[in-house]
Amino acid sequence: MECTTEKSKIQVIYDACNAVFSQERPTFRQIQWLRNLIDKTEAIDLGIDEFGICGSPSSSPRSDDEGLICGQGVCDITYIHIHECDNFSIGVFCFPAGMVFPLHDHPGMTVVSKLLYGSMYVKSYDWVKVENSGRQTFGLAASVVDDIIKAPCQPSVLFPRSGGNIHSFTSLTPCAILDVLSPPYSEDLGRPSTYFSDFPISSLPGYAMLEERDLPDDLVVVGAPYLGPEIVSTEDDELC
Repeated sequence: MECTTEKSKIQVIYDACNAVFSQERPTFRQIQWLRNLIDKTEAIDLGIDEFGICGSPSSSPRSDDEGLICGQGVCDITYIHIHECDNFSIGVFCFPAGMVFPLHDHPGMTVVSKLLYGSMYVKSYDWVKVENSGRQTFGLAASVVDDIIKAPCQPSVLFPRSGGNIHSFTSLTPCAILDVLSPPYSEDLGRPSTYFSDFPISSLPGYAMLEERDLPDDLVVVGAPYLGPEIVSTEDDELC
């Protein structure tokens, strides 16, 4: 295997994630270092052409001419899986305009996200008091973000108990989000994705009651291939 000294941006992010999340308790300074690296990444670095149009609405989001995912050609919420291991996962969600990814949580996770292009309405909460009846999770939550964000903007960081661990997105334009999660979702390890309905409290501005709900029937997420630079994993790197 031929090894080069110049690394792609996604390789730099992978290497940083591998270093930071291999530790049991990454420091805030390490998370900020990773955040700064992610901030330098653009859609094109991940094989996504923000302005690419693939033709008819029924066409594939892939542009065979360019070898890129067409940002404007995505018709459903689309997930591009880049990497996953025991300690972290990396992927991109692409949205057409007018789509909603409902309120959901990230149990026990640290998440670094960057809006690569477009604009979206974001609503997020942190628990104040949470209860689990055995069949349903519910409780009081405080609002963290209730605003429209537009690219370019700095990456956001959420932690297991702060930063807006429970959040939803509504795409106002075609947009894409790079997500780094540590550790990744895992049903087997007690880290499922749970969805919620929120009920704002008129007498207590900035707070809402959250109640677990079933997976929304109208939530459709399709997969698309990762077409960006290849990542050399730790195992591959040992062969160089």
